[in-house]
Amino acid sequence: MEGGPSLSTSLVGRVLKHYKVESLLGRGGMGVVYKAVDVRLQRPVALKVLAPNVVANPDRRTRFLREAQAAAALNHPAIAQVYDIDEADGGIFIAMEYVDGKTVSRLIADGELDVLGAVEIARQVAEGLTKAHEAGILHRDIKSDNIMVTRDGHAKLLDFGLAKLLEPATNAPETPDVPDRTLTRDHGRTMPGAVLGTISYMSPEQARGRDLDPRSDIFSLGIVLYEMATGELPFKGETPIDTMHAITYEEARPVTVIRRNLPPHLHHIIARCLRKKPEDRYPDARTLAAELKRLEQDLETGARRSLPAGERLKAWGERVLASIPFGNKGLILALVAVAVTVVLLIARINWGSLIGPAVIALLVYRSARNRKRQMLAKFAQKMAKFPDVRAVIVKEDKVTVVADAPPASLYLRTTSLIEGINKRLYFGKHVTAEVRSGLADDEFRRLLSQTGVVYLRDEAPGGAAPGHRE
Repeated sequence: MEGGPSLSTSLVGRVLKHYKVESLLGRGGMGVVYKAVDVRLQRPVALKVLAPNVVANPDRRTRFLREAQAAAALNHPAIAQVYDIDEADGGIFIAMEYVDGKTVSRLIADGELDVLGAVEIARQVAEGLTKAHEAGILHRDIKSDNIMVTRDGHAKLLDFGLAKLLEPATNAPETPDVPDRTLTRDHGRTMPGAVLGTISYMSPEQARGRDLDPRSDIFSLGIVLYEMATGELPFKGETPIDTMHAITYEEARPVTVIRRNLPPHLHHIIARCLRKKPEDRYPDARTLAAELKRLEQDLETGARRSLPAGERLKAWGERVLASIPFGNKGLILALVAVAVTVVLLIARINWGSLIGPAVIALLVYRSARNRKRQMLAKFAQKMAKFPDVRAVIVKEDKVTVVADAPPASLYLRTTSLIEGINKRLYFGKHVTAEVRSGLADDEFRRLLSQTGVVYLRDEAPGGAAPGHRE
């Protein structure tokens, strides 16, 4: 390739090493992103061609390559994988996993996120950050444009291009990096000299040029969760300086004031993420992910933190049972151990005394055997609440959800519910699920002819009885 990977000229149709560039995906302060094909492995990739100023300094270039190699070692479902870092005629490009889906900013703009969907996305990202932080890597640029949701409902954290290894401080102070100029959803264009897109998601210590640790990423994720829940950013100003001042000194409006139907527990989580002092936030992403998981379970079960004491105690008991070692299998073993202990405590063991425990064990066994069927029936009831869902079909261990025009929240809910079923299975194969749309009437009728239709919308064609059926 002659002339190197220039940012001023489109590279569509050209080849960088063994990557054939197909189309332009976007531009930003870090460089230009293209969709390309790895001709060796025949797979799509996102190719980021870095701007010359990003790595113009030799020391910064060396450090960037080292940090990019560390980011490439990250492997987690919620992190877009870095495949390759290479050079062409003095320029640097990064080949990354191509994520087919929508950014969180687009989902917010299109109104496709509900509260549960927002919590699920934040929880998945927090789990990905846990992996990165444990590897000593910060993201430093978490925002709604850097999180994508795939068509099957999985969140992917993009672009560790600003990641920085958590290295011990040296005696010589390091000049802070110039914040990345990025496209903002409000303006839709790059503003020369402005950093609104990045500043709006900065932590106070980042805005003030202080040293960063994982709690800075937690603050930024809290901003994204706030935005997903309310459709607004918590800190806004007329100028970048005003925005940084708000981030550093002003408190965000409670999400329950903007949207009064939001659960208080969500406000508690966001408020803790957005504390000005790092030591007042969650100590790490793992703790935040666990808290989001509890809220997710509350939203699924309908439990609320303001419930009466008896119901709160019941919800607490369910969480305690869920935390038993080895999960549900551990619960079964505990029940068996209790039954055996009761038998042994009987003064004189005889066969008659074993009838009661045997009956109990049989009932427990039958309940365990029917558990998957019962959970799938509840799954169908929850999916039936989506107006786009036409039918839910279960064949062996595969669930097919047929929908008209499924929004992203439908994929998120399907993924979350199936994951919950698999986690609560005592034994047997895990359940898989797919969401299908755009089916012709004959194909839809063919699916309905199979056994295992557990839900069919009233007006759906096929001649079957409406509503739920077994």
